[in-house]
Amino acid sequence: MRIDIITVLPELLKSPFEASILKRAIEANLVEIHFHNLRDYTTDNYKSIDDTQFGGGAGMVMMIEPIDKCISNLKSQRDYCEVIYMTPDGETLNQGIANHISIKENIIILCGHYKGVDQRVRDYLITREISIGDFVLSGGELAAAVLCDAVIRLIPGVLGNETSALTDSFQDNLLAPPIYTKPREYKGWKVPELLFSGNLPKIEEWREEQAYKRTKARRPDLLED
Repeated sequence: MRIDIITVLPELLKSPFEASILKRAIEANLVEIHFHNLRDYTTDNYKSIDDTQFGGGAGMVMMIEPIDKCISNLKSQRDYCEVIYMTPDGETLNQGIANHISIKENIIILCGHYKGVDQRVRDYLITREISIGDFVLSGGELAAAVLCDAVIRLIPGVLGNETSALTDSFQDNLLAPPIYTKPREYKGWKVPELLFSGNLPKIEEWREEQAYKRTKARRPDLLED
C-alpha cells in the first residue's frame, strides 16, 4: 500500500511514522508513506494556500488551485483508489471503514486547515470524507495519523500475530472481552479460574459472552447494526 498525505505541516506528521508498528511496516516495505507540502504547489511569492471567503464570514479557506495541482501531479504518476479528505463533518471512522481502506493499493489523504477547503475540492476532487469524531482539531494532520494507524495495522504481515487484528474490538460489532496476564492473583484480585482450565471451547464461549455483556453495557448501539 502507498499513502500520500497532502499537508501544510509535514513536520507535524512525521513522528508517528518513526516508531513502533508503523515504522516496522515501512521498513518491511509493507507500506509507503509520502508527505507532500501543499505550499510547494503555490504560485505566489508568499506560498499562499488560503484566502478569505466569498460572501464574507470569519475564517480563511484553503484554495482549490494548489490542492488540484498536487492531486493532479500524483494522479499523473499512478492510479489512486481513494482521495480522502479528513474533516469533522465526514463519515465517522470505524473498524469497518479501516478494514475497507486497508485492502486498497494507493490512497491520497488531504489534511484540512482553517475553516476548511473550497467546496469545489470536495465536489470534484475528493472521493471520501472521513472524521475521527464530533470535535474540531487545529488541522487534519492528527486525524490523518489516526486513520493511517488504524489502516496500516490491518495490512497482512504488519502485526506479529496475524490473528491479533481480527480479534480487536469492533471487528464483529462487539467490544473486546476482558483479558488477563501474570500474576494469577494480585492484592487478592484473581483471574477467572476458567482461563486456566485448558478447555478452549469453554474459554471461547466465555469470551464471547463477556464481549456481548460489555458491549450491551457500554455500546448498545453496536448491537443495533
